[in-house]
Amino acid sequence: MNKVILMGRLTRDPEVRYSQGESAMAIARYSLAVDRRGRGNSQDGQTADFINIVAFGKSGEFAEKYLRKGTKVVVTGRIQTGSYTNKDGVKVYTTDVVAEDQEFAESKNSSSNNGGNFGGSNYSNEPAPSAAGDGFMNIPDGIDEELPFN
Repeated sequence: MNKVILMGRLTRDPEVRYSQGESAMAIARYSLAVDRRGRGNSQDGQTADFINIVAFGKSGEFAEKYLRKGTKVVVTGRIQTGSYTNKDGVKVYTTDVVAEDQEFAESKNSSSNNGGNFGGSNYSNEPAPSAAGDGFMNIPDGIDEELPFN
């Protein structure tokens, strides 16, 4: 089984290209900074891994439209390895995560407080529910009976 789940912040805006042919397909590339657990344990002092992500088709269009540098996302996908020979004749090996699903890992407001930038894009057509000071939505009085838990 080849399944990867990552949560991190984009290190740069996605780079999007479209394939040639009758039905052009979006191909988005970006990298995620994923924190390592036990931050002080790294021998080289690095506290994050920088993982290359590739998103095709609708996922690529989603990345182009909504993802920006600093956005915190959860990416589910699979690892894909490959190789090519560069112009100097040296064989270069690659490892990418091919995104199958991309989700926001925090609200638009909290990402802007943490340095994330959505560039003013609205990723939902619905109005945001009003939140109390603690970030949770207020539940109107009198609907206790309708909630599935107590």
